[in-house]
Amino acid sequence: MKKFLFSVFVIALIAAPFGLKPYGIYLLSLWVVMTIAAIGLNLTLGYAGQISLAQGSFVGIGAYAAALLTTTGWPLWLAFLLASALSLVIGWVLGYPALRVQHHYLAFVTLAFATLVFLVLRNEEWLTKGVYGITGIPRPVLFGWPTKGPIPFYFFCLGVLALVSGGTWWLVRSPWGRAFTALRENAIRADSLGVDTRRYTLMAFAIGSALGGIAGVLYAPLIQFIEPNAFNLNLSLNLLLMVMVGGSGSFLGPFLGAAVSVLLPEWMRFGSEGLYLIFYGAAVMVLMAFCPSGLLGLAERVFRR
Repeated sequence: MKKFLFSVFVIALIAAPFGLKPYGIYLLSLWVVMTIAAIGLNLTLGYAGQISLAQGSFVGIGAYAAALLTTTGWPLWLAFLLASALSLVIGWVLGYPALRVQHHYLAFVTLAFATLVFLVLRNEEWLTKGVYGITGIPRPVLFGWPTKGPIPFYFFCLGVLALVSGGTWWLVRSPWGRAFTALRENAIRADSLGVDTRRYTLMAFAIGSALGGIAGVLYAPLIQFIEPNAFNLNLSLNLLLMVMVGGSGSFLGPFLGAAVSVLLPEWMRFGSEGLYLIFYGAAVMVLMAFCPSGLLGLAERVFRR
C-alpha cells in the first residue's frame, strides 16, 4: 500500500505542471524549495531536538551566494558547492551554543544569529546591494538543456528534491539518524550509552543548515530577484510552522507542512474574499492545540481508532 501511494505521489508531481498556468507552476516550484529547507530544519529540530529560528537565514545565505555568483558568470553548480559548504561551516559553529544551552535559551541564540544575518544583508551594500536587491538572476543550463521556462525549472528543482529526499531517507535510518533520535529523547541517557552527543549536536545543526543553503540556491533563480526582507524572521517562523504542522520528527512531515504553508493559503485566497489568512491562522491554532504532533500525528490517531 505504501509503495502504491508513493507511486501515485510521484506521478502526480510529474504530471501536475502540465495542467497548470505559469503561476501555478511557480507555486509548485516554491513548494519544492520550501520543502528542502523544511527537511533541513526537521533534521535539526525533529530528529535531533535542537530548536533553531535561523533556518531562513541559511536560505538567504544560499540565495545570495547563488545570486552573486551567477550574475557574474559563474555556473550554478559552483553556487551549490559554495552555499552548502558555507552554510555547513556556519551551522557547525552555530551548534556550539547548543552544547551549553537548551530549549528557549537556544532559540534566543539562533534568533540573534538570524537578526545578525538580516542586518548584514540589508546594510552591507558593497556586497549584497542592500535594500535594492539583486536582479536578473539567470536560470541554469544543464548539459545543453535550458531551464528558463517554468516547467523545465520545476523539474530541475524536483530533481534536487529527489536527491535531498533520498539522502535524508538514508541518513535518518543510518547510525547517525538513530544517534540524532537518541539525542532528542534524552541526551544524558544517550551520553551514558556511548553516543558522542557533542559531535552529533554539531552535525545536526551543520547538515540542517546546509540543506537550507541548498534551498536558497534554488530560490534565487526561481524568483530571479532577491532582497533582504525575503529572509527575515518571518521565513524562519514559516519554516518552523511547516515542520510542526506536518509532523516534527517524521520523514513526510516537511512535505505535508510545506504544502499547507505554501499551497493552502493560495487555494483559500480565491474563495474567502480576503479572509483567508484568518481562516488559515485559526485552523493552524486549532491543529496545534488539539494535535501537537501535526497532521501526520492526527492521521495516525484516526487510523488507530
